Amino acid sequence: MTARSFELVNNTWIGIKMAKDCGADCVKFQKSDLHSKFTKSVLARHYESPHAWASTYGEHKTFLEFSEDHYKELMAFASLINIHFTASAMDEISLDFLVSLGVPFIKMGSGDANNLILLEKAAKTKLPIIYSTGMQDMQTVKTAMERMNACNPRVCILQCTSSYPTPEDQVHLRVMQSYRDHFPGSPVGYSGHELGLSITLAAAALGAHVIERHVTLDKSWKGNDHACSLDPLELKSLVEGIRAIEKALGSAVKSKQPSEEPCHQKLGKSVVCTQKLEAGVQLCSEHLTVKVGQPVGWPPQHLDQLVGKTLSRNVDQDETITSDCII
Repeated sequence: MTARSFELVNNTWIGIKMAKDCGADCVKFQKSDLHSKFTKSVLARHYESPHAWASTYGEHKTFLEFSEDHYKELMAFASLINIHFTASAMDEISLDFLVSLGVPFIKMGSGDANNLILLEKAAKTKLPIIYSTGMQDMQTVKTAMERMNACNPRVCILQCTSSYPTPEDQVHLRVMQSYRDHFPGSPVGYSGHELGLSITLAAAALGAHVIERHVTLDKSWKGNDHACSLDPLELKSLVEGIRAIEKALGSAVKSKQPSEEPCHQKLGKSVVCTQKLEAGVQLCSEHLTVKVGQPVGWPPQHLDQLVGKTLSRNVDQDETITSDCII
């Protein structure tokens, strides 16, 4: 969620409630101690942007930050309505605060995907880590995962491209499979910044364990990422789509499903006789063919098992062979 922008219109609480009502499992903000995250020169630089809230970058970022007390209030509200609450830890001071706040897991954003010192400190908290990997190559990701897994095996790794919005041809969902191959003990997910829902739904269909998207109450609000965030209707559609995909992925075991039985009874084919035969006849392949018949009888895939069997009773032409027909 875009943090202070909700507060500007007194809608912070509405934003969290919206996520809950849309079926999301968790809301996540971003926590920064600005003097730990940025150098003095960056904070002091003049900032000109349609999205600027102040004349310097430091004043702009200060305006957007929630206080620690505000975070406590937000987490209490999230707990009250039964939705998980956490934040990205953007520096060591923020990490310590989030741990003290009692968040259920720590998010490490792409801006710190190669910050091995902070990643290792986060891992040492023993809280589950969700690790976004924007702006990195595979070797850097491997190094980071090795450092975190050395002290904490509970790391979920997200494919992410840090551009807003992300061009479709730079999403690279196949990286999720590469992560599964390289880190077989770690859950894999997707953090998306593209427009629309289809790519994120594809990530879910590819087995993403965690899905992260930015959300907003109004795409026209001031702020860099509102335009590529999901509005309430989109979030609701996304969650519904993901829940349907979760059900549809189902089992890897192929089996006939209960819902198929009416179709099987109506159109399922069985072994039938090609001619009228009397009891005692030994069946040969010329006696047998496959048709839709009633009742459903001997399954076609086992036709060969009937060859050489003896009929226990008379059978008419086009009659379905059932188990009581043979000795």
